[in-house]
Amino acid sequence: MRLLPLRCAARVSVQAGRRFTTSSPRRSLLTAQEAADRLVANFGGNKTFERRQLLDGNQLQKLLDTLNRPTGDVTPANGTPIPPGYHLVYFTPTDAETSLGRDGTDKTFNAPAPFTRRMWAGGTMRWDADADLRVGDEVTEITRLVSATPKKSSSVGEMVVVEVEKEFVGSRGRALRDRRSWVFRPEIDETLVPANLKALDVDVRAPSVSEDVKTDDGNGIVRQVQWSPVALFRFSALTFNAHKIHYNEDWTRRVEGHPGVVVHGPLNLISMLDYWRDVHGSSPTGITYRAMSPLYAGERYQISSKRGEGQAGREIVVEKSDGTICMKAQVNG
Repeated sequence: MRLLPLRCAARVSVQAGRRFTTSSPRRSLLTAQEAADRLVANFGGNKTFERRQLLDGNQLQKLLDTLNRPTGDVTPANGTPIPPGYHLVYFTPTDAETSLGRDGTDKTFNAPAPFTRRMWAGGTMRWDADADLRVGDEVTEITRLVSATPKKSSSVGEMVVVEVEKEFVGSRGRALRDRRSWVFRPEIDETLVPANLKALDVDVRAPSVSEDVKTDDGNGIVRQVQWSPVALFRFSALTFNAHKIHYNEDWTRRVEGHPGVVVHGPLNLISMLDYWRDVHGSSPTGITYRAMSPLYAGERYQISSKRGEGQAGREIVVEKSDGTICMKAQVNG
């Protein structure tokens, strides 16, 4: 199902956006400022885009199986609450393969070329206490472009940071406000990727792992996690995410320069929310999160929490055994 604009002007902007996002970086040498301005011109202002979908139990069951939280042969019945973050497997991209970017990503709200290399950077979710998402609900997703901002760093050069907000509204009212941030960098120059890039020293044949360990450092339960390529493939399928860094090792290593297939940012986010519910015994009212460093299939890492100084919530941290912080979040609830 394609994005359905609420106004005719928005429909024109979507079509215009399709035209500029498919242009070749060799023919379009926009600066980050020009790319951001063009994105705002096509999608900004008061334009909103709407889709409707039935939240079916089969999709939820498949996600639970992927997360190793199986329901057996029982499909979640109508009325079953959708856990925090699990809405990410609904309202998935609808583009035909011929409309995808070279790296497999969909182009909805993407910056124009040459800023076509998309990475999930973080975001904020806020759940409404008086409404929730449930299996069997017919829900409306309302999307708008919040901002498109040019940035520059000494390590990666120019980029465009894009913020999009999605509201999910059901029969009981608005259940969730989901603001997502993406970073768009210039398409990678394959000639600069080392030809002899080594793979990670991990066993990618091993199954996924999720084990809780009690610690003595005051942080309580730590969850040890490891994702297999099989689990990453299944999550890509559930979210209809064709981004090649999550399943195509040849592309990931030879083009993107990663040592292995990359764990999805949204999958890490769901893992953090599941950890919160399991360990702290309640559903969060909100989460603000930031992706900081990639994780790869077969890598063992841990999820832990600690009381934030001077803050009402807790900080949830995803980190590798060497101390590298991969994702960090502030959870309220």
